[in-house]
Order: sequence, then C-alpha cells, then structure tokens
Amino acid sequence: MARKGNLYVISGPSGAGKGTLVARVLERVPDAWVSVSATTRKPRPGEQDGVHYLFLSDEEFDRIAAADGFLEWADVHTARYGTPLASVREHMAAGDQVILEIDVQGAFQVKEKLPECHLIFIDVPSRKELLRRLRERGTEAEDVIAARMRVADMELSLKSQYDYTVVNDDIERATAELAGYIQRQAEE
Repeated sequence: MARKGNLYVISGPSGAGKGTLVARVLERVPDAWVSVSATTRKPRPGEQDGVHYLFLSDEEFDRIAAADGFLEWADVHTARYGTPLASVREHMAAGDQVILEIDVQGAFQVKEKLPECHLIFIDVPSRKELLRRLRERGTEAEDVIAARMRVADMELSLKSQYDYTVVNDDIERATAELAGYIQRQAEE
C-alpha cells in the first residue's frame, strides 16, 4: 500500500545541524524528498545551483513571487529565500515525504497555507554549544555570527509552537528520532 504524502517543515537556529540531520534522514526514509529552496544569496564554496539551492537574481525572485509561485518566502539575514510551490505539491501527490528546511518565518507561513503539515524544530543542547558550532563552521565573520545568535534567540522562543522538537545533542540519536517521527506520520 502506498504511503500518504506528507509535508515536514524543519526549522531551528543556524548551526543546530538541520542540514546534517536531513541528509541522514534521507538515508533512512526511502520515500523522503527534500525541496530545494530558492535564494538570492550568493553560493557558499561547494554549493551547486539546483542541488543545494536555486540561486536566483533579485529580478527572478520577484517574478516568481509576483506569480504566487512560492509556498512561502522571507527575508532572512541579508537575502531572500523561498519554497517553489509546484514541486512540493507534485511530490506530495506522488506519496513522498516532503521535507522543507526553512526558517521560522517561513514555517509559520507554510502552516497557514497547509495546516496539515508537520512543524519540526531542531533544537541545540545550549546557547553556548550553538555559538561554538557557528564559530567552528568558519564561514562567517563575528558580526554575522552575532546577528545569527540574535535571530536564534527569537527562534528558540517560538519552538513551543512546533508540533515536534528534536534536540540535536547526539547526531545518531537525533537522526533516529527524526526518522522515526517521519515514518510514524507516513504510516497514519
């Protein structure tokens, strides 16, 4: 019997390990599919257009937004991010477990449009650990890290509004918990 397509919106502070967890869940949930977000930010080293993000100009982004082509979109830090609507609908209709890895603003926009979606918050063991992870990445200057920490404080204050929370204190345990949650929802 085919499983019902579901939408899982995964959010949490920058540095919580969302990307790592999602990549590991893909290895455990065969019908999972990750939506590729569009963004106006420049690619980081190693990122590929269409794989990590759809890298768009401001003009391209504006055109899609004006045509109501995003499930959600938001200004985050210094760029805009959005979820292309058509591909999400296609994969859900095919019975896939669709995963969106997006910020808190976007998550609440999605919940408003698709109330049946599952909001999952990826939490960190402590604020100190989050700061350590951001610095360890080595991809941003201290002023950017400070801005990310301010945003993280706001995001952490909203985690009680999510359907489910996974604390990423141990990658193997957190992966098993997240994959298990997705599997249970897909079977209902």
